[in-house]
Amino acid sequence: MELSHGGDWVEFWRKYGKLPLDFSASTAPLPMPGGMREAVIHSLDQADCYPDPQCRELREKLSRCRSVPAEWILCGNGASDLIYRLALAKRPRAALVTAPTFSEYENALSLCGCSMTRFPLYPENGFTVTEKIMTAITPELDVLYLCEPNNPTGRTTDRRLLEEILERCAACGTLLVVDECFNDLLDAPEEHTMLGFVSEFSDLLILRAFTKSCGMAGLRLGYALCRDTGLLEKMGQSGPPWAVSGLAQAVGAAALEEGGCLSRLRQLIQQERPRLAAGLTALGCHVCPGEANFLLFFCSDTGLDQELKEKGILIRNCSNFHGLGPGWYRVAVRTGEENQALLRAMREVL
Repeated sequence: MELSHGGDWVEFWRKYGKLPLDFSASTAPLPMPGGMREAVIHSLDQADCYPDPQCRELREKLSRCRSVPAEWILCGNGASDLIYRLALAKRPRAALVTAPTFSEYENALSLCGCSMTRFPLYPENGFTVTEKIMTAITPELDVLYLCEPNNPTGRTTDRRLLEEILERCAACGTLLVVDECFNDLLDAPEEHTMLGFVSEFSDLLILRAFTKSCGMAGLRLGYALCRDTGLLEKMGQSGPPWAVSGLAQAVGAAALEEGGCLSRLRQLIQQERPRLAAGLTALGCHVCPGEANFLLFFCSDTGLDQELKEKGILIRNCSNFHGLGPGWYRVAVRTGEENQALLRAMREVL
């Protein structure tokens, strides 16, 4: 089975007998903090018990951190789990997604026979969402998905336009789903998040995850925030019980107390992203001005990912994204030493 996402280090390890330098998955390049590691060890004492199906302790901590009632929070086995639960709970008839964007929105919607429309994003304007999207938001539209910042482009929507989209969705009875899984890794995340509007708009659902910012992609933990508790209850019932393991709940609760780790990660990204972008540009690549912890770029070498794999490096081939094609790639922003290793390998290949 061909995988549609990056991060398949197991396939590489089985073939080459060693771990790759993985730029294909946009995960944190820093080690898991000590407090979270301790939580892993302590959680093993309850490994013989079922996990709390309601994630009460974790939701209570999230409630205090995000300043929303715990009843407005639903935890899941990563944000992807919640994307599928939302599609099955709401069963929309018509949905709008941007293109390119994260593929799991469409994959989930296809399970309920939803009619999907793609709003195209163009490289000529940096793959940004424009005001033209307003005409596509009508009372017939059940749900609109916006990835902020977008994956794989790394771009955010202008804040003023984002608020206008929210108001238009509210007027049309359209659910606006804002995927903020990469928001914490923006230079100024508090200036872009839509969390402050959750209490005002019932047709707003925000997706968040611990995956990217806390170095725990393998533990799978995400959460949804929405004032519509009825929708959250349906989402909770639209999948198997015990979606979040006890281990993930314990580590997630510990992660909320590791603010220093996130600050160090954000500082690393702010320092290394422009250096990596400049290095890719110097190699003749067209780099999208990303704002998160990854960069989308175009290279005339359509076999670049396979050539780098032979050198022990994985990058994300983005040719399977709607709106992109051969020659488009995404790389994570990692440590300075790792980024230089990528650029050296690309220089040899190109």
